[in-house]
Amino acid sequence: MSWTIGRRGAAALGLAALVASPLRAQQKAPRIVSVGSALTEVFYALGAENLLVGVDTTSLYPPQAKSLPQVGYMRALSAEGVLSLKPTLIMATTGAGPASTLDQLKATGIEVVILPDRYDYDSVVKKIEAVGKATGKAAEADALIARGQADMKALSDRLASTPNKPRVLFLMSMSGGAPQAAGRDTAADGIIRLAGGVNAIDGYAGYRPLTPEAVIASRADYILMPRQSVESLGGVDKVLDQPAIRQTPAGRAGKVLQFDILLLLGFGPRTPQAATELAAALHPELAKAN
Repeated sequence: MSWTIGRRGAAALGLAALVASPLRAQQKAPRIVSVGSALTEVFYALGAENLLVGVDTTSLYPPQAKSLPQVGYMRALSAEGVLSLKPTLIMATTGAGPASTLDQLKATGIEVVILPDRYDYDSVVKKIEAVGKATGKAAEADALIARGQADMKALSDRLASTPNKPRVLFLMSMSGGAPQAAGRDTAADGIIRLAGGVNAIDGYAGYRPLTPEAVIASRADYILMPRQSVESLGGVDKVLDQPAIRQTPAGRAGKVLQFDILLLLGFGPRTPQAATELAAALHPELAKAN
């Protein structure tokens, strides 16, 4: 069968093609740079990693992310490095910077989306929603959020059955001087609260070095550290060898917990897993109750 198109038909088809061309251009897959380990994890969790053209140096999970072009450390971005990847969208959290670089990137006309990075599960939900919207993976995002919220509710229900709230001292590192401890408004403070514990340091915000006297005064029931920091010291015994730690309830009982730093402090799609695993370590009585 053959079709013959007259001049009017040809003209109509030509006009339709002209109209469709910009629409096709608008429908091109976005070229996205992700700044922040949690955001990068969300892309992979939603199956949208094919849209990534670059990530920052904190994006180490999943391991495949390390093979993508890197744009530098999230707090010390270079506009030239980001622009060289020709992104159409840059997604970052509030920790990204410096502000002058972000202003340069916005001035080029590239869309820059900055997401709040608070240390609670609602913040995680907002990250997942934003990535889902940007990548056309809204259904997958909704499913991931639903699973995470169900896990967090299950954890909350279990924690409601115990009045115990152990004091937890989070030490980022101990090498090269005084231990760096997490105070308020930190990812460590947030995950400790989600796991049903109390941050043993509440006299300041952020991370600061602790004197031996402050370590003792923390009255910590548990010492919590990144696994990477424990390994660099030579193991748990080296942590417990510290005189000040030996004088805490945690030190006397040998209660040192170690977690992968990205899992523990990432506040991304694996946060329900991190909170659940930390809660199990802080509340062994819950396991006995089951």
